Amino acid sequence: MIKFLDKKLFRYLSVFLFLNSSILPVKSSSALAAWVLNNGVLELRTKSNTNLKAYFQKANQISGDRFWVDFPGELKNPRIIKGNGPIKEIRLGKPDKGKTRLVIEFREETYLKPLTWKMVGLDQNRWRIKLFNPKYSFKKIGEGLVEKNRGNIKANKNLNHRKNNNYSYLKLPEVKRNKFEVVIDPGHGGPDPGAIGIGGIRETDIVLEVSKIVKNLLSEKGVKVRLTRTNDVDLDLPPRVSIANNTDADIFVSIHANASRGKRRDINGLETFYYRGWRGRLLAKRIQKQILRVSPGSPDRGVKQGRFYVIKNTRMPAVLVEIGFLTGRLDSRRLEKITHRKRLAYAIAKGILEYLDKVG
Repeated sequence: MIKFLDKKLFRYLSVFLFLNSSILPVKSSSALAAWVLNNGVLELRTKSNTNLKAYFQKANQISGDRFWVDFPGELKNPRIIKGNGPIKEIRLGKPDKGKTRLVIEFREETYLKPLTWKMVGLDQNRWRIKLFNPKYSFKKIGEGLVEKNRGNIKANKNLNHRKNNNYSYLKLPEVKRNKFEVVIDPGHGGPDPGAIGIGGIRETDIVLEVSKIVKNLLSEKGVKVRLTRTNDVDLDLPPRVSIANNTDADIFVSIHANASRGKRRDINGLETFYYRGWRGRLLAKRIQKQILRVSPGSPDRGVKQGRFYVIKNTRMPAVLVEIGFLTGRLDSRRLEKITHRKRLAYAIAKGILEYLDKVG
């Protein structure tokens, strides 16, 4: 996200593609792999799924307006690069141990509109933000090849538009067929729509669709799957637990979407809850890892213990997955798109299959 130093939140990253590949400098421990500033636009290449944090600070008596991005991983060779046009200089350093910072300092006379800035994720390891109007005379500055993966990106974009468009071409783990039984629980339903997000997007609709896709993906792998509900009906909590306990399922996965108090648009993120046991925790960790991979830039709210009724009262390893904040600017924009809901379903299915393969 982009922040002012006075703690006013700015805009979250918006990401449009889910890809798996990245190419990184062999000697680089920093997540920053390459960057280029040209025609007023800064482009970055990072390690896949890097959590970027971007900031802006107005000029003071010591320095001009500054924009900077922090990356995980420590830069080995701090340096200062002389700017031109509206850019005074570009600094690459390590503000703290284990971190890298790319700072762009502007000259005093430069007119900027930081409130319009928006960091855009082009894929899992490329980012772009327009910082100033290209009317300024400026000579390109950069290090490394930002578009090194362009060929792979085009290939994967074509795959995203396959007829089935269900990510079946992405390899899911194999497990012994007809051995496992899973209960998937789409949260809420009927008169209880759950969270209501930006633009009226409803939790009950989103999680039911995701759950059905998860069921199809698991079924294709030979896993027997039962949904606690298959349409928008009212279903209390005890019947959901009874379905799982009566079928003697191997695992129970309840799928939900979040909402923040006051519907704050700056709050986004993914989290997975379990109630007890190492198996429940392992299942939660596997799913959390995978949903984060398809949601680069969205905060990792972690794997946590929770006392939700449906995971507390089921007899098998059980988790409750929160796939994003419907009230959050970043998450809601993604969740309203079928392509992202399919990515999340694929990720949840992959996490489940990884768990079954591990403990099976």
